[in-house]
Amino acid sequence: MKTSRRDFLRMAGAATATGLVPTSPATVYTGLQPRETAVGRLDLGMASYTFRAFPLDDAIRMTRRLGVTKITLKEMHLPLKSTGEELAVAREKMKAAGLDFDSVGVIYMKTEDEVRQAFAYAKSAGVRTIIGAPDAPLLPIAERLVRETDIILAIHNHGPTDKRYPTPESAFKAIENLDKRIGLCVDVGHTQRHGLDPSVEIERFFDRVYDIHVKDVDRSEAVGKTVEIGRGVIDIPKFFRTISRLKYSHTLHLEFEKDQDDPLPGTAESLGYARGVLAGL
Repeated sequence: MKTSRRDFLRMAGAATATGLVPTSPATVYTGLQPRETAVGRLDLGMASYTFRAFPLDDAIRMTRRLGVTKITLKEMHLPLKSTGEELAVAREKMKAAGLDFDSVGVIYMKTEDEVRQAFAYAKSAGVRTIIGAPDAPLLPIAERLVRETDIILAIHNHGPTDKRYPTPESAFKAIENLDKRIGLCVDVGHTQRHGLDPSVEIERFFDRVYDIHVKDVDRSEAVGKTVEIGRGVIDIPKFFRTISRLKYSHTLHLEFEKDQDDPLPGTAESLGYARGVLAGL
């Protein structure tokens, strides 16, 4: 059974639901921290694509205002052609804000040079994981670079219109015989848009799931759009129960694709709902 918004507000309280409290750099609100439970640890992070209409400094500021301490950066916030000096400056900005910069992507790779560029970029940025979508013929090259760098490559599924990896299964079939450090970034919304239950798909391929993009959508069809978590058709409590039971230990990155020019209210509402569900596990 899905948790109603009324039930959520009773569990979490309006203040926790928004996380929008006055802050200063010295006393930033940290929100709900990762919690150890009998069923494992769940970390909520932020996909910077949420703040795609804003520069990196604003993306960092809004992420911290929301009480999130982990972030994955998309190219508009950290261009692939960044110099080593530019990457170092970006890392220092995130460190100063108390952010754990843990991954980059989604990075699309259509040539051998683009695969090499992606791994060089991730290595220079000092991240542990690339969220990527290399063309299938390039996977052997990606595998070689995974072995050389020890950087995880998590293949992102992008729903019914994605000819490369529309579903978690399509990505898994492409990488199942490759190095175990090549796995999946399961996008919950795009999985639902394909008419699949994200909880079921996560369990099917759990041993190779290294990242999750969390969101909600308004319908289980290709035309489904992102809505605030808890307002859509995805059974978020079921999903969190599933990954908790499976002891998922990587990050769940919230990716709020709605309202790109004013994403903070919807992102805060989505985080609040997610935190309320997690608090009730």
